[in-house]
Amino acid sequence: MSAQVRAPALREITADEIEALAIGAWVLGTGGGGSPYLGLLNMRRLYAEGRRVQLMSPLDLADDEWVAVVSNMGAPLVGQERLADSRNTARAVRMQEEINGIKFRAVMSVEIGGGNGVQALMAAAELGIPVVDADCMGRAFPEAQMTSVAIGGLKPYPCTLYDPRGIEAVVTKVPSWKWMERASRKICVEMGSIASTSKAPRTGREVKDWGIHFTTTAAIRIGHVVMEANRRHEDPVAAILASEGGLKLFTGKVVDVARRTTEGFLRGSAVVEGLEEDRGSRLELSFQNEWIVAWRDGKAIATSPDLICVLDSVTGNGVGTETVRYGQRVSIIALPAPAVLTTPKGLEHVGPRAFGYDLDFHSLFQPSEGRGA
Repeated sequence: MSAQVRAPALREITADEIEALAIGAWVLGTGGGGSPYLGLLNMRRLYAEGRRVQLMSPLDLADDEWVAVVSNMGAPLVGQERLADSRNTARAVRMQEEINGIKFRAVMSVEIGGGNGVQALMAAAELGIPVVDADCMGRAFPEAQMTSVAIGGLKPYPCTLYDPRGIEAVVTKVPSWKWMERASRKICVEMGSIASTSKAPRTGREVKDWGIHFTTTAAIRIGHVVMEANRRHEDPVAAILASEGGLKLFTGKVVDVARRTTEGFLRGSAVVEGLEEDRGSRLELSFQNEWIVAWRDGKAIATSPDLICVLDSVTGNGVGTETVRYGQRVSIIALPAPAVLTTPKGLEHVGPRAFGYDLDFHSLFQPSEGRGA
């Protein structure tokens, strides 16, 4: 009698978990990935219509099954003006199936951070396939080569881009991940600095080897921690730190913001004047879509790939680089980066020098357990 093949365990993501996911993804977005609010509204509508999304473990993927990797690409500020639409992401996925002659088993986000943490659910609801509990960053980053699959040297192409005006584009072949970033970014800029994308398809084996696992669950957990702390009238920032092993860097009021949208990125800085125990000091945050370096009184105290998260001091909700504004009371915390990002190869892709800062990376945390590059 032949042994039975174990069917992968699928579980339905509840409406409450989607609310939590949006909160947690905004925290993990480190200021970028776009606001999850519009994606959340989309998911509320889809669930109200009777659609449902199932979550599966990356470990349950067969080695030869195909996974679609999706995201919205572009400047977060533009994403506030062009509404999220699950049909756009689904079309980018269908383009990959048509080009490659494959059928996707599941879909996952390229980054769990920000609005892109919800994009996979939106696509899954349209396509009728599960979401893999994984991503390629464990946070958000601005460029195509800043992923675990790029660190692993996996193939960067093809990439499909879709614009709701009916523009469909494909980057069929490039010599490197950086060239994929350059080519696809130029297309994205022509589309108005935002586009729905489906990245190079990944096999189940590749997701198991190079995906950052269980990040959807992590975002839901963080969201629930924030929601519960607010329900109990407790400090949500302290609750996140306790749940995720983070560190508080600074508390204060935003006194200056400078930002500009250029070449499909949102770049700039925000200055926070210290309050409470940080009174008398200033923290400057430099960003490129995401918060990249935190400078306290002119000294760099935290850098990518450690997660620099700006939170509303009262609600614990994430504050994006496109939504930070004068007068906000904020708490800046750091969370540990996934282990693959802090390896020597990982730092070539996502360390401070990858963003143009002449700084060495010094983690605020002990090296976390996990597989290196």
